[in-house]
Amino acid sequence: MSNIVFDLALRNVRRHFLRSVLAAIGIVIGVIAITSLGMMGANMTLSITETLSANSDIIKVTPDSGGGGGMMMGPGGGSGSGSDEDEYIDDDQLKDIMQAASPNTVIPVYSEREDISVGDREGSATIYGLAEEDVPVFLTAANGTLLKSTSSALVGPGLVERYDIKIGSRIEIGDEDSDEGTSTVRVVGILEERGMTYDISTDNAIVVSDRWFTSFFGGEGEYDEVIIKMDDITEIEEVEEAIDDSLNRRDDEVTISDASGMLDSITSSITTLTSMMTGIGAVSLLVAAVSIFNVMMMSVTERIREIGILRSIGTRRSMVRRMFLYEAFILGVVGAGIGAVLSIFIGYLVVVGMVGTTAYFFTVDSLIYVPYGMAIGIVICVLSGVYPAWKAADLDPIQALATE
Repeated sequence: MSNIVFDLALRNVRRHFLRSVLAAIGIVIGVIAITSLGMMGANMTLSITETLSANSDIIKVTPDSGGGGGMMMGPGGGSGSGSDEDEYIDDDQLKDIMQAASPNTVIPVYSEREDISVGDREGSATIYGLAEEDVPVFLTAANGTLLKSTSSALVGPGLVERYDIKIGSRIEIGDEDSDEGTSTVRVVGILEERGMTYDISTDNAIVVSDRWFTSFFGGEGEYDEVIIKMDDITEIEEVEEAIDDSLNRRDDEVTISDASGMLDSITSSITTLTSMMTGIGAVSLLVAAVSIFNVMMMSVTERIREIGILRSIGTRRSMVRRMFLYEAFILGVVGAGIGAVLSIFIGYLVVVGMVGTTAYFFTVDSLIYVPYGMAIGIVICVLSGVYPAWKAADLDPIQALATE
């Protein structure tokens, strides 16, 4: 009897094929929206996680930005906040950091945003000043060499593309109308693309020697940040606590952080954003649910006499109820199945456009959203058919047979 009921449900879906297709389209759109957005969020999270994990051995120390007294834990478990008015880390503080972080590598960094010009192209870029011996610790040249002399410079791939820079190109840094005037450096190396990093962002920056930087900008011994390259990442918390105890004992002088805090923050933000976008996508499923409900109610109205005949020959109410739920289930399976197939292609395009890489697309964390989307679509359809099915099963057989 169960097969007969299912066959009757399938026959009715086919008999009203166009109406069924239009109802299923809403499920298709909803499944595509939820699945594609879920894939995008998963791929973005995986991409950022891998990038920042490569910087898991980095501790960053920056001047405290102020904001009142008291202890404020930095992203990596360190502290920051206070009343110190310096906007740089001085030599005395650097010595304390080096002592607390010993024997790990400590790299002081100068940075400044400045106007640049390459030929007839003008713009601005971040200029980093590093000791020449510190450059190889975390920077690699894709072309050319690392810093050779005081007037040499390394350039990130973003600037290379934007300004058509080549090895040997000369970059004029500064503004003629400013107190510093201008100075020219020669490009000796093009850096490898690093993407999102936790130490310094060099893809769209220029790296020069600390001697050139201080001779042009001044501020020798006034560092914008200090990077600590850990030999053993299991000692990160211990080193952070040592720096915090050394510099922030009386007043909060520096902010201490590492990539783990940034990773948690970014992952949380992406998850929240993806959830919000998925919620918007779920609106289409709500519209689909209304459409399915409407189709099922119309089906009940049109088939009152048929229902009466089924009931009069001994068909139980549960069978009638099951027949209409089967119809909703069939619509859900068809819509969710088509949506799942299309979502793989559309999700791929969304990931390419929003994330820029599909390296993580065919992973479990990404593709798991396909069955999730299908399940949600099918459940929505079945739930939409519950009331119409119940209404059909509760019809009085005699009154149903009397209906014209």
